Amino acid sequence: MVYLTRVEHFNAAHKLYNPAWSRQQNEAVFGKCANENWHGHNYELYVTIKGQPNPDTGFLFDAKKLSEIIKEQVIEQLDHKNLNLDVEFLRGKMCSTENLVIEIWKKLLPFLPGDVHLHCIKLYETPRIYVEYFGE
Repeated sequence: MVYLTRVEHFNAAHKLYNPAWSRQQNEAVFGKCANENWHGHNYELYVTIKGQPNPDTGFLFDAKKLSEIIKEQVIEQLDHKNLNLDVEFLRGKMCSTENLVIEIWKKLLPFLPGDVHLHCIKLYETPRIYVEYFGE
């Protein structure tokens, strides 16, 4: 099994806020992330696929094509956006990094050929905080 990872970058704003809770409860649980004026991150997205190299090309999958899929299906929808307000596939969901990686997985999965499998989505919110999702 061979693993190939493509790294992409996007910037986005969001806030963590449960509308069913009081402002005080949101601030107690989410702290500064509940700021009503939003806050932003410089996200680093790692998309890892797995499979066997094609005997004709030696590639698991064309890395340039993988980049194009990620940009079209994910980056263009997220970059310089407000995740709470501007991103259709996050509508009605808490805009945590955990939920974001699950939704990114769902966006990418239909665009990979059958012999290539999505292995992991890793999303760095900050240099010290990241979330990994393996589709489970």
